[in-house]
Amino acid sequence: MSTTTDSELILRNVLDQWKAAVDRHEPRQAAAQFTEDAIFQGLHPYSVGRAGIAAYYDSQPVGLTAAYRILETRVPADNLVLGYLAVDFSFTDRPTVSVNLGVLVQRTEEGWFISHYQVSRLDQ
Repeated sequence: MSTTTDSELILRNVLDQWKAAVDRHEPRQAAAQFTEDAIFQGLHPYSVGRAGIAAYYDSQPVGLTAAYRILETRVPADNLVLGYLAVDFSFTDRPTVSVNLGVLVQRTEEGWFISHYQVSRLDQ
């Protein structure tokens, strides 16, 4: 992998699947976009692994949608892509929550998966 375009394409491929699962309220499918041992920090206490990630997304209200924009990418090592994003989580019954999101996407034998997910809320 040699260009920003390559790293953005890798991120989009993974994040588009994550977004589709979030938008359809499919917690297990959202969690399937992560490695088995992923570190996940949403807006609640962190968890490690797909079970905790699925529980987090299951606790989100039906109708939640995610719109993301990639701000920066880096390739810290072979088989890793670091992404820094702006994400708007929209709800049916309350204001949109805007966050910054850092993800580390890792290539495994099965493909590319999120191995680290860290949200920072912009408005308090």
